[in-house]
Amino acid sequence: MNGLTDYCHSTTVSSRKGLKLTVPTEAPPLIFATPTKVVSEAASTVEYMGINKVPDMQKLFQRSDGIPVHLKRGLMDKMLYRTTMGLTIGGTLYCLMALYIAAQPANK
Repeated sequence: MNGLTDYCHSTTVSSRKGLKLTVPTEAPPLIFATPTKVVSEAASTVEYMGINKVPDMQKLFQRSDGIPVHLKRGLMDKMLYRTTMGLTIGGTLYCLMALYIAAQPANK
């Protein structure tokens, strides 16, 4: 055999010697927060901390009244939208101004 075939054959055979298939005997520790109740301890009915607001929100957001979905909840949505647009436009203008200043030759 040539050198490459001998090398590949020898590494394949030698790498198989030390491998053993094992199954962990215990479960790995939980990374995230542990539940407060084990599933078997939990009641068969689910208890909610509050009322379900999903049907009301669906009615509000699916109503076809010509208002964009990101403005449907009123004054607070309008304020957040206008603030976001103002910051976006202001940031763009500031970046363009900074690029213009950086493109000017240095005075000596």
